[in-house]
Amino acid sequence: MATKSATTKEEAQTKLLTEKELLAMPESDYMNEAQLAFFKHRLKQLEQEILTNADITTEHLRETQFVPDPADRATIEEEHALELRTRDRERKLLKKVQQSLTLIENGTYGWCEETGEPIGIPRLLARPTATLSLEAQERREMRQKLYGD
Repeated sequence: MATKSATTKEEAQTKLLTEKELLAMPESDYMNEAQLAFFKHRLKQLEQEILTNADITTEHLRETQFVPDPADRATIEEEHALELRTRDRERKLLKKVQQSLTLIENGTYGWCEETGEPIGIPRLLARPTATLSLEAQERREMRQKLYGD
């Protein structure tokens, strides 16, 4: 019987929150275990999606057939170039996703790396890889605009 109740307890802990439940939580619960589990799950899903897209692109590029018409060949090459640019952006995002997963493991996920303040649930829902609070990000973008990068 003890095993059954322990399993039920684990299942209750692994039940993920919904976005609505997440937003309804008080600020005092910021980055508790349930919230971290929610974002870890979301980041893992994003990571898997990116890796799946990369595999699909690899297969797609391998299946390229020879087309004698130069216009058709140019169209296919342009499509491949666009697909590769998209995968390059996803590669950069994958790096950020993996860094965010590391932050969850370290216990620093959800906190601004510049100010140490909470990034905020709404911002993390919109951009789960965010490392800066909205205000810190705006300041950084303003500096980049004024002084260049």
